[in-house]
Amino acid sequence: MSMKNRFRFDLENIDEVAAKFIEFTGSYTIFAFYGEMGSGKTTFIKEVCKLMGAENNVTSPSFSLVNEYNTKNNHTVIYHFDFFRVESVEEVFDLGYEDYFYSGRKCFIEWPEKAEALLPPNTVRSFLKILDDNTRELKIST
Repeated sequence: MSMKNRFRFDLENIDEVAAKFIEFTGSYTIFAFYGEMGSGKTTFIKEVCKLMGAENNVTSPSFSLVNEYNTKNNHTVIYHFDFFRVESVEEVFDLGYEDYFYSGRKCFIEWPEKAEALLPPNTVRSFLKILDDNTRELKIST
């Protein structure tokens, strides 16, 4: 069964694309988001987490490396990583990445290039590309 894995969005339809992303990725738990600075990684993850029922304010965990969000609908946890400031894979080891990545909970990772070797084989890779000031393209690879 082939499903569309490429979407265009702007702030007006980001909720629709986030809903399609959730549907398309189903039971996957690890999501790596690639894209240049300003491509909308945090904005898109924020929308996905909101649709998944995150109660917390979803923000980029630039300094803490990981944020934890509780959800109201099924009382679970979502993990949100930002590896932009990571300088070595050892920092990700020190974070105890295995506890997160193999928890069975949803993990959204910004700047995964810094920890590529640690990503599980079933990681969903999402590529965000700037098309113009308002429009982005999201390509999902499972």
